[in-house]
Amino acid sequence: MQLTQARVLLSGASGGLGRALARQLVEGGASVLLTGRDADKLKTLQTSLGTSASYVVADLNRDDGIRHALQAAVDFKVNTLVNNAGTSAFGLLEDQHWQLIEQLLCTNLLAPMRLTHALLGHLMAQPQAAVVNVGSTFGSIPFAGFAAYSSAKAGLRGFSQSLRRELADTNLAVIHVAPRAIDTPMNSPAVNALNHALKNHSDSAQSVARQIVKAMQHGRGDHHFGFPERLFAWLNAVAPALVERGLASKLTTIKQHARLSKPT
Repeated sequence: MQLTQARVLLSGASGGLGRALARQLVEGGASVLLTGRDADKLKTLQTSLGTSASYVVADLNRDDGIRHALQAAVDFKVNTLVNNAGTSAFGLLEDQHWQLIEQLLCTNLLAPMRLTHALLGHLMAQPQAAVVNVGSTFGSIPFAGFAAYSSAKAGLRGFSQSLRRELADTNLAVIHVAPRAIDTPMNSPAVNALNHALKNHSDSAQSVARQIVKAMQHGRGDHHFGFPERLFAWLNAVAPALVERGLASKLTTIKQHARLSKPT
């Protein structure tokens, strides 16, 4: 899709990646409808982007939030949905409260599925349209200490692939992008410490936003960002035992840092 023809509903617009992505889209010629829960942040971002952006405050984990976002999207004449909203939680599964796990699954998997479902009829009526799901490398390389997060992102990847195959005979493209670690405020101190200890690479939000925009311009498909993460994602699909052996050597370090984030 040409960005100059894109009218985008962007969820999670007030977060670090969301703000960077909104700017990249507007700079590329797209019109963007920002959505999130923080009215002040959305208004500030919309003001900085100018007339190419508008915003709607909506909690996508609520029925009324979905309805509100849907009506705003139809009024905005959206032809592209970017499911970017997400949250993370680092820690051993046995130490995490179920309420946190359930909230993470709702935000990272059920909300994007529900918003896509609500908008599908409208999008399919457009001459060209796209759904872009922002996943994670951990959806393809499930990681110790991120059981709930990896499960949600793996589900989002599966949803993207199955929906793409279901809509293969339509003009609606389904794009899944899987960034590696991103340097945003969503990362807790324990996550930052773990990435440092494991020498995991972190990309800037601006760099990831540029890669997402390129994937949107490319069209359908799955896109993994970063090397060697892209290689490990492929390897985990064809020889998961090899990846498990490699990650086993990191387990002690992961558990040490996970205990630092254990809720009291």
